Amino acid sequence: MPLPDDAQLISVDDHVIEHPRVWLDRVPARFGDAIPHIERLPDGNDWWIYEGQKAGNFALNAVAGKPREQFGVEPRTYDDMRPGCHDIADRIRDMDIDGVWAQTCFPNMAGFAGRVFEAARDKDLARACVKAYNDWILDEWCAYAPDRQIPVALLPYWDTEAAVREIYRVAEKGARTYTFLELPHLRGFPSYHTDHWDPLFAATQETDLTVSVHFGSSGKSDMIPPEGGLLGNTVNEITVMGLNSGFAMAQLLTSPLFHKFPRLRFALSEGGIGWLPYLLERIDYVWERHRWYNNINREIPPSALFADHIFGCFISDRAGIVNRHLIGVDNIMFESDYPHSDSNWPHSRKQLAEALADVPDDEARKIAELNARRVFNFPRTSAAR
Repeated sequence: MPLPDDAQLISVDDHVIEHPRVWLDRVPARFGDAIPHIERLPDGNDWWIYEGQKAGNFALNAVAGKPREQFGVEPRTYDDMRPGCHDIADRIRDMDIDGVWAQTCFPNMAGFAGRVFEAARDKDLARACVKAYNDWILDEWCAYAPDRQIPVALLPYWDTEAAVREIYRVAEKGARTYTFLELPHLRGFPSYHTDHWDPLFAATQETDLTVSVHFGSSGKSDMIPPEGGLLGNTVNEITVMGLNSGFAMAQLLTSPLFHKFPRLRFALSEGGIGWLPYLLERIDYVWERHRWYNNINREIPPSALFADHIFGCFISDRAGIVNRHLIGVDNIMFESDYPHSDSNWPHSRKQLAEALADVPDDEARKIAELNARRVFNFPRTSAAR
């Protein structure tokens, strides 16, 4: 059956291209030219300049509406993308065209979880940049249409005390989730198996925020060779990047995290769901045999933790939809990935309806809308139109 007309489709993974003055208007002027800003360089392309160095541009992150034959990783300008990439009024119009009612938006310039700021020389500036981004995304971007935008915050995760303070601050301002490293140890930080992150997750549980771990937020897997990476074989890298979400899920389910913080929720942003049934079966199978001599909870199967704490997200995933009951319908959410190259804009709602054609109405509503509203504490405030 088709997706019900009154279902307000929610995408739990989209992206924003920050407009050129996000940091210039909000970071203290004493930091001068080190503040992130856009320069059009002699090559004719717009580049983010941060601490005097190129800090990236747009490329595949801003291709919504382009023919696939024009996709590429070369730099481009604001003039070469849809205004909806960076202008909230135009974004809402593009969402209406796409049939998407509400969305979460991950950052662009700093990376999905803020790796650019983590690597900065001046950590005072980096913390100021995180705060400025959060003020912009909460007070300008999301405030424009509060029922259409689910606020996603950044954290200065390299400074745990500052990250905890920022959690309380953004929660008070209306954030529903924050973006975090899916595999912290890939960035040289302690893993989920340690107590390093306990203050951060205690604050997360107290404020009832969801943790969004976007694939690739920690960098690519070490298993991807240079020849199979972004500049050598983009198909390979993007295809297997979802495995980072699988690695993250295994880490989370075998760590003490959910036993210490029983109300935490993690969304595996852009990780896909087709692999979930296998991993859930396999992790329980291995746990049953090896729990007795490992530093792991021996009473609760990992799959039981998954049901309460982890939520898979998909763009196009026939295998996951067919096997949805092996995952748990309550643990599946939709994402459109606008304006990235995986996006199906302007056909997201149409394609999701086709994917859910054989799914009962009550289950389709959960996948399209209700699960996201529950996971992100984002109740309806207006009727569909």
